[in-house]
Amino acid sequence: MTTEAKSLPTPIPARPRRRGGRVRRQQKRAAWLFMLPSIAVLGVFVVYPMSQALYLSFTRYDVLNPAVWLGLKNYTDLPGDPAFTNALANTLYYAAVTTPLSVGLALALAVMLNQRIPWRALGRTAVFLPVVLGLAIVAIAWSFLLDPDIGLLSYWLGNIGLTSNQGWLRDPNLAMPAVMLVGIWKNVGFYMVIYLAGLQSIPKDLYEAARIDGAKGWQAFRHLTWPLLANQTMLVTILCATATLQAFDQIYVMTRGGPYFKTETLVMLIYRQGFSEFRFGYAAAISWVLVLLILILSLGQLVYFRRRAVTY
Repeated sequence: MTTEAKSLPTPIPARPRRRGGRVRRQQKRAAWLFMLPSIAVLGVFVVYPMSQALYLSFTRYDVLNPAVWLGLKNYTDLPGDPAFTNALANTLYYAAVTTPLSVGLALALAVMLNQRIPWRALGRTAVFLPVVLGLAIVAIAWSFLLDPDIGLLSYWLGNIGLTSNQGWLRDPNLAMPAVMLVGIWKNVGFYMVIYLAGLQSIPKDLYEAARIDGAKGWQAFRHLTWPLLANQTMLVTILCATATLQAFDQIYVMTRGGPYFKTETLVMLIYRQGFSEFRFGYAAAISWVLVLLILILSLGQLVYFRRRAVTY
């Protein structure tokens, strides 16, 4: 071998091109392109109106005249407004009663209709059917059912002693339970379906192991089924609480916030202040208080249930 051949440098093999980074960038770009229409819709119909409402909440605005900047006056006036405190109390009362009843009833129906019983498919359909109906139509139907003169449900309730001379929707003590009943009946089927999906995702091996250990019936539900449904319970509770805090449709159709403002919720008050009294700035302030209330409640529920989330 010659000296010249020995002095030649050893060739360095070319490094393979790393295509992973480029592929990831292309995937991210494709993902953003797919999300762009939805982001645009959210920006136009959610973000922009909310930002405008936030600006109006610091002003006095009645459509006919330019907005006048008031600073925090609309917010500072809220605690001293009897209409606001009444609507806030009604909203919290509605949510505090309707949410646990809806969640508990949905769970009970899901457990029952998950068993091998006759007419199971028909029962699931019957419970879920109100979900696909319009809430305003449902509220009109229930208004006729609860009418003290022609209502069939009012007649049946009267036969067992549950009656009111004024009618359920005209009685200050019974109007709120009536609209709660409609809200629960309308939405419980949707929450039941979520629980059904959770029940059917639990491995059967766990129930067989529990049966071998002697856990049956209530014990199996308490120590196995209920803890494993923590994820579904978190979702259902947050969805239900958020929906109840925004209750409007059935209340507007059935009672218009009456009698004597006993069923006027925050959303009803926002509607009345904005579209009846044309105090859009004040209505916007109430709407942002409701947004913050929903946000705080949702975050609190998320933190509470996340600690109890399960994987299997």
